[in-house]
Amino acid sequence: MRTFYPEIEPYDSGLLDVGDGQQVYWETSGNPDGKPVVFLHGGPGGGTNPNQRRLFDPEKYRILLFDQRGCGQSLPHASDPEADLSANTTWHLVADMERLREMLGVEKWQVFGGSWGSTLALAYAETHPERVTELILRGIFTLRRFELEWFYEGGAAALFPDLWEGFLEPVPVVDRGHLIRAYSRLLNDPDPDVHAPAAVAWSRWESSTITLRPRPELVEEFTEEKYAVAFARIENHFFMNGGWFEDGQLIRNAAKLQGILGVIVQGRYDVCTPPMTAWDLHKAWPEADLRMIDDAGHAFDEPGILHALIKATDRFADK
Repeated sequence: MRTFYPEIEPYDSGLLDVGDGQQVYWETSGNPDGKPVVFLHGGPGGGTNPNQRRLFDPEKYRILLFDQRGCGQSLPHASDPEADLSANTTWHLVADMERLREMLGVEKWQVFGGSWGSTLALAYAETHPERVTELILRGIFTLRRFELEWFYEGGAAALFPDLWEGFLEPVPVVDRGHLIRAYSRLLNDPDPDVHAPAAVAWSRWESSTITLRPRPELVEEFTEEKYAVAFARIENHFFMNGGWFEDGQLIRNAAKLQGILGVIVQGRYDVCTPPMTAWDLHKAWPEADLRMIDDAGHAFDEPGILHALIKATDRFADK
C-alpha cells in the first residue's frame, strides 16, 4: 500500500498580487527542474497543508501549492467580517491559476484537485485544455443543484441524523426550508455571536462526515474559529451562486477534455460528494481511468484513496 512521500519544505514561496485587493499565497517544493504540477485544495476555503506536498515524488515533480483567495495564508482573510467576497469566484480562481503558471514560466502542467479542487480543476481544464498535461481528480464535485441539496439541504441526514441536528441548531426553525440561504444570512452577520457559531456548526457537519470512520482531530482542526469562519463563508458564498456555472456545465463540457489523460479516484462511501458525480464524469470523459475505492469515504488521506492518488502521480511522473 502506497503512502506519503517523506516530508519536504518549500524552496520558494510568496504572495502574488492578483488584483482586486487580493494576494494569493504560493509555494514551490520538490525538484525545480521537475515536471510541473499544481495542487488545488478543497472547500472552497480549505487552504493547503504540508502533507499535500507529499503526494508527489519530490525528485521528479516541481510542486506548486497555493491558497485560493480568502483562505490559508492568502490576504485578506475571509474570517474578517469586513472581507469582501465579490471578487472571489470560480473564474477569478481560474485566472489566478493562469497568473501562477505564467509566474512559474511553464507552458503546461499537471492539475491535481480533490473535492472542490476537482471542480476548479475541471473549470480550468475546460477553459485552458492546451495548458494541461494530465488531470488527477478525487472526490468529484461539480456544484450541480442536486449535489448541493444532497449534502446541505437534508439528503445526507438520512445517514447522519445525529450530526444533522448540530447543523440545524443555529438556524431558526422558520428558516430551515432553504438551509444554504439561511446560513448565508448567519455567516454574513457582522456580529461574531451570530456568524461564529454558525461557521463552527457548518464546518463541524462537513468534517464529521468526510471520513469513513470518525476522526476527532480533523473535526477539531475544522472547527477552530478563524478557520471555520473563512471556510464556511467562502463555501456558502460559492454555493449560493452555484459556482457561477450553468447547472451541469462541467459534466456537459467534458468533451473539451478530449486528449487529456486522467485518473478519477472516488471513495465508494463518500457522503460529501457521492460516487454518482464521479460516474457521470467518467461516462462523459471515458479517457480517464476511474478508481472506485471500496473502503473509503471522502478524505484524501484515507489509506485506499491515498494509495490510488500516489499511484496516479507516479504513473505520470515521467510523461
